[in-house]
Amino acid sequence: MTRLNPQTTPRHQLRAETAARNQEAALNAFIGKKAEIDEMLARLASLNDDHFNVSPDEINWGHVGTLEHYASLLKRITDSAFSEGAHAE
Repeated sequence: MTRLNPQTTPRHQLRAETAARNQEAALNAFIGKKAEIDEMLARLASLNDDHFNVSPDEINWGHVGTLEHYASLLKRITDSAFSEGAHAE
């Protein structure tokens, strides 16, 4: 009796096709999320280049507080992305 090759059976092919579709869907989702991040980073860079839409003569402690808030949110993101701070191993 001949043994079936698991690489050529319909079940294996079905699993391989499902895995390929799953990987393609994950790749598409990843590319979509990366595009969202790219857009957010571009907007933040533009706002930063524009000094957060505040002229030096208008700066007050409220603006400092706003920047502190933005900085703390960005620190959480960079700590997570680079395994630093609370996310250090």
